[in-house]
Amino acid sequence: MFPLIFTSVVLQLPFLVSSLSEEECLLTKKETAYKSGDVLIAGFFPLQYMKIARNFGKSIGWDRNAENVRYNFNNYQFILALAFAVEEINKNPHLLPNITMGFSAHSNGIRYHLLYKSLVLSLSGKDFILNYDCKRESQTVVTLTGPAGQISSQYATVLDLYRFPQLNFGRFDPVLSDHRLFPSVYQIAPKDTSLAFAMVSLMVHFGWKWVGLLISEDENGLWMLPQLRQEMNKHKVCTAFEHILPLSFYHEATVFRPFHRKIRKSLTTVVVIYGNNEFVFNFLNAYFTRSLSLGTIWVINSLSTFLYEMKYFLLYSFHAPLIFSHHHGEISGFNNFIKTANPSKYPEDYFLALVWIRFFNCTFSESSCVTWKNCPANASLEWLPRYLFDMGMMEESYYIYNAVYAVAQALHEMLIGQAEAQPVGNGRKLLFSPFQLHPFLKNIHFNNPAGDQVILDGTKKLVAEYDIVNLCNFPEGLRQVVKVGNFSPYAPHGHQLSLSKDMIEWPMAFTETAPSDCNDNCGPGFRKSLQEGRSVCCFDCIPCPVNEISNRTDLEQCVRCPDHQYANTEKNLCLLKSESFLDSRDPLGMTLVCLALCLSALTTAVIGIFTKHNNTPIVKANNRALSYILLISLNCCFLCSLLFIGHPNTATCVLQQTTFGVVFTVAVSTVLAKTVTVVLAFSVTSSGRRMRWLLVSGMPNFIIPICTLIQLILSGIWLGTSPPFVDTDAHSEHGHIIILCNIGSATAFYCVLGYLGSLALASFTVAFLARKLPDTFNEAKFLTFSMLVFCSVWVTFLPVYHSTKGKTMVAVEVFSILASSAGLLGCIFVPKCYIILLRPERNSLHGIQGKTHSWRKKPS
Repeated sequence: MFPLIFTSVVLQLPFLVSSLSEEECLLTKKETAYKSGDVLIAGFFPLQYMKIARNFGKSIGWDRNAENVRYNFNNYQFILALAFAVEEINKNPHLLPNITMGFSAHSNGIRYHLLYKSLVLSLSGKDFILNYDCKRESQTVVTLTGPAGQISSQYATVLDLYRFPQLNFGRFDPVLSDHRLFPSVYQIAPKDTSLAFAMVSLMVHFGWKWVGLLISEDENGLWMLPQLRQEMNKHKVCTAFEHILPLSFYHEATVFRPFHRKIRKSLTTVVVIYGNNEFVFNFLNAYFTRSLSLGTIWVINSLSTFLYEMKYFLLYSFHAPLIFSHHHGEISGFNNFIKTANPSKYPEDYFLALVWIRFFNCTFSESSCVTWKNCPANASLEWLPRYLFDMGMMEESYYIYNAVYAVAQALHEMLIGQAEAQPVGNGRKLLFSPFQLHPFLKNIHFNNPAGDQVILDGTKKLVAEYDIVNLCNFPEGLRQVVKVGNFSPYAPHGHQLSLSKDMIEWPMAFTETAPSDCNDNCGPGFRKSLQEGRSVCCFDCIPCPVNEISNRTDLEQCVRCPDHQYANTEKNLCLLKSESFLDSRDPLGMTLVCLALCLSALTTAVIGIFTKHNNTPIVKANNRALSYILLISLNCCFLCSLLFIGHPNTATCVLQQTTFGVVFTVAVSTVLAKTVTVVLAFSVTSSGRRMRWLLVSGMPNFIIPICTLIQLILSGIWLGTSPPFVDTDAHSEHGHIIILCNIGSATAFYCVLGYLGSLALASFTVAFLARKLPDTFNEAKFLTFSMLVFCSVWVTFLPVYHSTKGKTMVAVEVFSILASSAGLLGCIFVPKCYIILLRPERNSLHGIQGKTHSWRKKPS
């Protein structure tokens, strides 16, 4: 706890406490870090920057006052990585024996003329003469530049004139990989060709379908944008907005405000920022200084070199962005090296001295600008807050470490193979030109002490693996870089991305994994319907049609249930359909069975009554043979209705319609025969002998076999061509499969039914014409009523039959059979049974004759 308490107290002291002697001593020192050696590596690092003006009332821009030039002390780690690698190599007896490496580290500066000035001074010496090397004891063999590709390309305009090797330690830059434009530039980092896929994999993992893109307006941004589009389209992730920002967007509020409005109007919760470190830092610093955002997730390609002042926007947002950092091995000893670094150990390090003066309130001794006084005991960079200096090795530091080893390997191979290397002077001066290193640098391929491969040839480079980190900064100053996952393009498909969701710090607006959709998801039972003129991720949710389901979220099409299944009420599950038919155990089926049996019993009772009173006048007067045929056929009609009730099978399906057609033909033809007999009987009585021979010959009785034979022929043709069969109907009744008898040939069915109807119509016509005959002696009036009932039932049957489905349709046909048969039984035989049982006095010859005489007295 003591280092943290001490640091927090010390940092409150103003910078002006340093005495004038410290300022004078610093002015006498070069703004470099230097270590002598036989060969030197010149490093140019982004240690200085301008503070962004925070007066947003008018515009956003640079405050160019000298006192606003700031140092990014986090980037001082680059110099430490360079020094650490050089010391390791100098201690290695197997690498560059008898030759020492040194370095000179410079700040890029904040203006281009300073950038070139430090470059020329490093290469030519203190006299600042182009094309001359004024240094005497050492030779600069290579330069380290970066991490931004733009800086390296600017240095290359000078260095390529001399074919001077230049190593970039930033992220892989596709522009720098073009050796026609930059023949002397080598990149240490692996390729970022899988970055777009890695970012989209993160979106897919969390279900983010509505994502904004903020891209830097440079070669790298324009190279990455189509890759992001392609991967997002492939995985159906939509772009809420695309905004390509110029690198100097923070200069003018007119540039800043449009994309700020886009972010707010897009309603997206996820924004991908792609650009170099400076671009990302400037954007976040400007955006969060201006607006408080508690509900946006920032996915960033890299941010390691601009963590200084990160405390501001993280404090405002209360949110840790998700950053894709290159995965790299651990370099043992580097952390201890940082802890022990101090100005006394490295007196020629201007930047380290500046740290000790600013943050530990150290002063130079009065006698010299080398020794120190008033310094805390055991002062160390470890004491600094993490937002000022991070002890963990940044990826750029790791690539600097690899770059130094690559130079050492190339020098080692070159000197071994170069017999012409002759010692000069004190035996330590090397005579060779830096451009001679190119063939060896191009072929560099080795494993560093951490076990990672180092390849400088761009065509053979590996693809980068990524650590996904959360940068947490709450409470302020206690920044933590938390690894929450990783992405490896070499893992099997579907396993490239690995995340620990519980470790992710989400924005305060979300209590769990944050959603990012154009609208709410369509749950099970609904399907997506695209909104016209909008992105495919913007849609309406429409319920699935009848008998279709969707059992997942955001389905574009509902799936129809198989015929043997049906959709439940929520339309998210297909259920097995139950069989449906007119069962005798159902209330409807049981009612019809009971009704059919009762009517059959009643018909049997009528037959019994007629048999018992067989010799009575009323039975004799109504043609006993035809009456018995009619009663038996009616009983068969009642019983044939039972064929329609129960589980259909092939036998019942064949017998249903044919039996119905034949027995009803017998019944209706019997009624027609009875009617014709009555008409002929009265015609004989009134016309003398003219019709007697018809009655004597029994011509009306031939009506029954002739009509029945015709119906049998029609039924035979039906059964021979397309007989009825067992069928299923899975669509008419929801949740049920209807088991029914398909009539087969509809034409044959309607021929049978039409023939039966024509017989009924003929019987009705004849009965209607004979309706005024005496009802005591004959049945003309009752026959008329019976056929009226019969025709009415079957005329009503046809439309009702075609408007119903399933067992209701079968029930309609059964009811029509029972109703029409009951009409014939009731209208024809009930009056006779009434006379026989309740009015026996009328069932006598005297009663019949009385009625007959009274009819004859009536005027014709």
